Amino acid sequence: MIAGAVLIRRLAAGARRRPPLEPAPSRPVPAGAVTVVIPARDEAARIGACLGALRDDPQVAGVIVVDDESSDATVAVASAYGARVVHGAALPPGWVGKPWALQQGLLTVEGDWILTLDADVIPAPGLVGALLGAAEDDSWDVVSAGARFICRDPVQRWLHASMLATLVYRFGPIGPPSAVSPGRAIANGQCILARRSWLLERGGFAVTGGHLTDDIALVRWLAGLGGRVGFLDGSAVIAVEMHRDAAEVWREWGRSLPMADVTPVWQQAADLALIWLTMAAPPIRVAAGRATAVDVGLLALRVAVSGALRGVYDGAGAPVWAAALADPATAARLTQGALRPARVWRGRSYPSRPGGSAAR
Repeated sequence: MIAGAVLIRRLAAGARRRPPLEPAPSRPVPAGAVTVVIPARDEAARIGACLGALRDDPQVAGVIVVDDESSDATVAVASAYGARVVHGAALPPGWVGKPWALQQGLLTVEGDWILTLDADVIPAPGLVGALLGAAEDDSWDVVSAGARFICRDPVQRWLHASMLATLVYRFGPIGPPSAVSPGRAIANGQCILARRSWLLERGGFAVTGGHLTDDIALVRWLAGLGGRVGFLDGSAVIAVEMHRDAAEVWREWGRSLPMADVTPVWQQAADLALIWLTMAAPPIRVAAGRATAVDVGLLALRVAVSGALRGVYDGAGAPVWAAALADPATAARLTQGALRPARVWRGRSYPSRPGGSAAR
């Protein structure tokens, strides 16, 4: 089975993957080197934990919160934690809110490095040292870190773990041992460290201005220009509570995971075929009493992937181990997201983009 062979080869690269990031609170960081930029739109309820951790971190030179026309108390909360607040300008035509906020933050930063964090991220002490150390040791221009996930609802954790597995099946384990082709580069937009001047010389976040999956568009664009882009397991240095419940996971993560606005149609079709054949079909065939030896083998491999992913969840438990049972529904949601890409986010509707084109 071709799909199974492709999958096994992809997963086998995990044996040589780069090690996870470890907190490095004692690593020397030059004064003023790293400034954090947080784009925020109606984040008053979530941004406090992030800002509180950053305020107490001596490796952070400063924190800039770019307020994207919030209607709640985001500005007041950010100010109370000592962050510098930039009141974002009105959204220009052709831009999506988050990259527009990040671009304004980038133009405000003065240090050597910019670290972009989402408002719902909870950084551990030593995050900056870990990221900067990885970037300098491996000569990366951009380095992104995957997070540890906080899912308080078991059903939410069950569905989330199934959706997370689709990333592993499509792109391989986090921390690839070598550079990937620009068209397959991925990142976690919740946590990205980049050389400020290098990023500015290449247009900053303007190159991804119209993309909802702006993080993927960014690293693919930069990798295509010859930039060195790293993506590491950061579950020991950042945590995030992305969604409130399973319904929000289904709606919001299911919207972005297909990466429809940055992936060519043929590649989307190939990725979906792999997910249907190797993730969704085996549990369906087992339940129907029509399983072959290949189905059993693929299901066993799927459970092994769940075991490998359990460390990125707080209190993983049975929901993560049983996530394969959610795979048929997850495959259907990703297919829906690919066929009917959503262009609505945070109360704004955006014009459709030509499908499958990365930032140009």
